[in-house]
Amino acid sequence: MAQPLSSNGSNDTCTNLYDHRDTAKILMPLHYSIVFIVGLLGNALALHVIRPNLKKMNSTTLYSTNLVISDILFTLSLPLRIYYYAKGFHWSLGEGLCKAITLIFYINTYAGVNFMTCLSVDRFIAVVLPLRYSRLRKVQNVKYICVIVWLIVLAQTLPLLTMPMTRKEAAGHITCMEYPNFENIPNLPFMLIGAVFLGYFIPVVTILVCYSGLCWKLHFAAKQNQFTDKSGRNKKAISVIFFVILVFVVCFSPYHIDLLQYMIRKLMYTPDCKELYRFQVSLHATVCLMNFNSCMDPFIYFFACKGYKRKIMKMMKRQVSVSFSSVVKTSPDGSSRDVIEGNKASIPLNSTKNKQ
Repeated sequence: MAQPLSSNGSNDTCTNLYDHRDTAKILMPLHYSIVFIVGLLGNALALHVIRPNLKKMNSTTLYSTNLVISDILFTLSLPLRIYYYAKGFHWSLGEGLCKAITLIFYINTYAGVNFMTCLSVDRFIAVVLPLRYSRLRKVQNVKYICVIVWLIVLAQTLPLLTMPMTRKEAAGHITCMEYPNFENIPNLPFMLIGAVFLGYFIPVVTILVCYSGLCWKLHFAAKQNQFTDKSGRNKKAISVIFFVILVFVVCFSPYHIDLLQYMIRKLMYTPDCKELYRFQVSLHATVCLMNFNSCMDPFIYFFACKGYKRKIMKMMKRQVSVSFSSVVKTSPDGSSRDVIEGNKASIPLNSTKNKQ
């Protein structure tokens, strides 16, 4: 039976908000362990590729570097979250450390959103408006833009330090960075709806406009010149924006849409404990998806940064070469030349038999 919320709209009387604890303490640590390993390896490789080429930095690489730094910072904080979920939503490391990982989580979220938007705009300018706004792609100006982006991200996230992040539940568990901990904050629905609008809808609209404008430009140019659509730069621009949109759809959209619909309901009426519980479970699922962006970002680097793509291809070729060498060494004949030229060797053998 669903429990009603207290008259002041708080969730103090709800005792069902973590009833999925037993399932979550298995699935969530498993998910975040995968994100930690894949995200850290993928982004560390990107940083390894980008670092030697800092002197040849261009606008795309600069935006990608900031995205890499944000993702690495986030993945390094994941072991603490894995520990928290494995303990069944119990945080024993203090308020300060809880605030730290909360801040890192939201910094990564909005730094990722903003720098992916910058990447899309950069690709749009490179193809559609290369002359009119070329100054916006100059490295010195891009550095200023990156500083402004980080200031915006900090302005979006630093107010979290003024809010309590931990809460002791009736069962004795101490929760960290959970939505019910913020329920008693005045005007919470308006604050979160504003955050969704600024941190999600504006970037999404910007990215879709860039993608639409880019496709229109390439379609129009292709009509005039059939070889235009074969341009490597154009394909690169489309690939970058396509993967940015994919990351938004898969990772960021479920969380922000989920948050928006519940805040609208809160403005209309006071949801009961059953509705709050469902929202709590859906938040855990959509936050897992949103954090998966640090695993998908390396795909953006693959198409955006030539050096990263070359490094990956070189590693793959090297791996194929090593695997082939292993096959040769373990072959019964023991001769690599015989294996490579096996088809050629069979011809004279057969012809000799025919002569005999």
